[in-house]
Amino acid sequence: MTCEQKQNKILNKWFYRILQVTFILGVLLSGKTAPVASSESVNPSNLLDRALREEMILAVNSNNPAQQALKAGLNHYRQGTSAALYQAIEQLEIALKLWREQDDFTQAATTLQFLGLIHSDLGEYQAALNYYRQVLQLLPELSQPEYWEAPILELSAEVYFRWGEYQKALEAYEKAYILRQQIGLESAEAATLNSIGLVYYDLGEFNLALNYYQQAQSLLQRSESSADLKTTALILNNIGQVYSEQGDLEKAKETYEQALNYWRALPSQSDIRNIRGKAATLNNQGYIYAQSNQLKIAQQTYNQALPLWQKIGDHTREASTLNNLCYVDFKQGNLAQALEICTQSLQIRQTVGDRTKEPLSLYYIAQIQREQGQLEAAVKTIETALEIIEDLRTQVERQDLRTSFFASKQEYYEFYIDLLMQLHKQSPEKGYDGLALQASERARARSLLEILAESGGEITSGINPKLLEEKKQLQQQLSVLEQLRVRLLSGEHTEEQRKTINTEIDDLLQKYRTLLTEIRATSSNYAALTQPQPLTLTEIQQQILDSETVLLEYSLGENRSYLWVVTPNYIESYELPGREEIETKVTAFRDSFLLPTQRIRRTLAEDAGQKLASTILPKLENLNQKRLLIVADGVLQYVPFNALPTPGSLILETDWTPLIVKHEIVTIPSASTLAVLREEFKARSPAPKALAILADPVFSYQDDRVRNVVPEKIKPLPPELERSARESGVLFDRLPFTEKEAERILDLISTDNTIKQFGFSARREFVTGQQMSQYRILHFATHGLLNSETPELSGLVLSLVDEAGEPLNGFLRLYDIFNLNLSAELAVLSACETGLGENIKGEGLVGLTRGFMYAGAPRVVVSLWKVDDQATSELMVKFYQRMLQQNLSPVAALRVAQIDMWQQNKWSSPYFWAAFTLQGEWQQPE
Repeated sequence: MTCEQKQNKILNKWFYRILQVTFILGVLLSGKTAPVASSESVNPSNLLDRALREEMILAVNSNNPAQQALKAGLNHYRQGTSAALYQAIEQLEIALKLWREQDDFTQAATTLQFLGLIHSDLGEYQAALNYYRQVLQLLPELSQPEYWEAPILELSAEVYFRWGEYQKALEAYEKAYILRQQIGLESAEAATLNSIGLVYYDLGEFNLALNYYQQAQSLLQRSESSADLKTTALILNNIGQVYSEQGDLEKAKETYEQALNYWRALPSQSDIRNIRGKAATLNNQGYIYAQSNQLKIAQQTYNQALPLWQKIGDHTREASTLNNLCYVDFKQGNLAQALEICTQSLQIRQTVGDRTKEPLSLYYIAQIQREQGQLEAAVKTIETALEIIEDLRTQVERQDLRTSFFASKQEYYEFYIDLLMQLHKQSPEKGYDGLALQASERARARSLLEILAESGGEITSGINPKLLEEKKQLQQQLSVLEQLRVRLLSGEHTEEQRKTINTEIDDLLQKYRTLLTEIRATSSNYAALTQPQPLTLTEIQQQILDSETVLLEYSLGENRSYLWVVTPNYIESYELPGREEIETKVTAFRDSFLLPTQRIRRTLAEDAGQKLASTILPKLENLNQKRLLIVADGVLQYVPFNALPTPGSLILETDWTPLIVKHEIVTIPSASTLAVLREEFKARSPAPKALAILADPVFSYQDDRVRNVVPEKIKPLPPELERSARESGVLFDRLPFTEKEAERILDLISTDNTIKQFGFSARREFVTGQQMSQYRILHFATHGLLNSETPELSGLVLSLVDEAGEPLNGFLRLYDIFNLNLSAELAVLSACETGLGENIKGEGLVGLTRGFMYAGAPRVVVSLWKVDDQATSELMVKFYQRMLQQNLSPVAALRVAQIDMWQQNKWSSPYFWAAFTLQGEWQQPE
């Protein structure tokens, strides 16, 4: 159980708009351009703030038809519903036309800004940008254009930021910053620097964010104006958030205290802006105290923030602070009081329609119920939370709205599984272990595609383009309406407004669900892999397993982990240690053969392997010679199960028997995924040709194959490739053995059925073209990036330069792989590499596997670490010999090849042979 997400969004949006809104208001009141210096008296939240709206509307008091249309538009704007916003747009368009007819370019620009803001609030980002561009086109007609350009660039940057176009947002902010410097207004410069910091904060680049925040703070140090004191408080709040994210709780506490001193020093303590800022900083400070286990102080701090939210009528954040108070009461054992407070928070969220946060309140309540011994009630409560999550998962498009519940989604499922297994321990005969297994399937079938969607990589293959576009539009509209409802119902509103916006959402939800039904009917593969229905225990036993195959499915939890062993006839469950203990043993085992200094001491691998095997493997006496179908979780996805000692075998060197000697080993993302694959591929005709190989790409202009390099044309790696390489610890060195490996494989098969793409021709364009769909086996002998911390940055690296050393786009990203159209029976990713990241999400490896499966390959061979180039070449040749010449299945061929390598003294360490694992379907096509 953790404290709720810190209160930062309102402050961030406040600071985004503070100068821009000031400028618009100045124009509206005076009818001419105005400098952005006078920001003290303006509400620095966005334009939907009631006080600012009323002030603006009252200021428009003219018989000019254009002014009247503008006033009518703003009246609609303040209604807060989507229908009213579209009516506002109609009136503002009328005003815009009239201003243009009157040649009043200043008011036309003002109206264009409002149109851009409304379209941005509606999630219609391209339309918003178009209006902002029109303002920029009017600059030559405006007096003091320098005071217009920077705010418009910043509004455009905000749109890009909300759209997820971070690079474009940064470029716009940087242009605005140059203009701010030319004007020489330090408070405006600080605002822009803070905005740049916010982008980097959202990107997770905390050091860069901190640098920009500190630059902004230094610009304001000498100022004593109340506006700049307020801005300094805000920046200090943001700096505190960076320290919090970096785990430096002491610095975070100190910084929040500094921010509070600034809030307390402001002359107008009744100003709604000051109250909001002070409450947010108090909430953040309380979070730090709670994380430091200073629960009494956290409670006192939250209790200072709570009446401030109540005073200004901010019910959404009142509910958040109540949830945090619930947490500290829970941690102190005050269960009855915690339950009462959490129930208040839930009721507020249900009243204001904040469905994205409802699951969090329910999650807290379920934990309290479990501690009170009310296990059945806790099950019902957490199932209600999961139902909301499942519903919102398919509806919400924007990342900032998804974060509040998706970031902790796995925590919900871990709790649910643990609760069901607790009930199983009490009543073993009631089948709770089967329900827990189903919950495990339910969790793991979703997380990869959600992460991928947040990265901006859209999956388009396998779905009617018209339906896909309609789905995106409805998602966007639902996202906007959910925001508008929370914003409207959190403040003063009429019953008519509440009914109107609820009706709008209900109507749109009905359209969306009807569309999903149509997608499932017409695009079955897309629906199955993006909206999978988890299999029950009985379905797994009947549809997945055979008499020779046993499922081992894992779920790692903070305090306890679980293993389910399933055959066609029975299920057994085992309680394992918590995640941290398992991670420690996995790291020790991997280090024992991955680190050269430890690899030479074979007994280290044997000892570490025995300790891990005795922790995570069941007794296998009854499973002798059975195929093991493994659904791993978290760090276990990086374990070479094939190299683990058979449980019970002696540690003596001569008696150490790897698991693969007695068992075929197959890994899959989930049992439900395998069911989808079988349904999809059972009626598919085989591809006409046998084998396509890509090997030995050219990664650098320094490669000796490159001729006539032009130094001026040398460019850095693309940003996403550079970041993925950096996070994965990869240097793109040439892989000299891959071409020899590929040539030896090609010698095993008729050249009429193969194609080779070596060196410069190993390009991304070949993989994404139509030719790849002609081959049954695809072999990639190149670098792979399996990024465990940022799964969407996983991918394959192909040639990055051409014959003249000019850069090429050679990064085949994860969503590119999802959009391939393959007819392959097998994809082999030879020479891939990955690392054991600090924050294992368990999706890097699964990501590439599921990507190729979605694209059309039911089985994929991947590696678990940076493999030895020469050993991989030997292993791959042996693998293909067994598969192509002896007609063994891929899983059997890989097993025989790995046993052969293990038996050779030169290659006996798991480092040389155990990296590769087959994921997916083990059965041969009929």
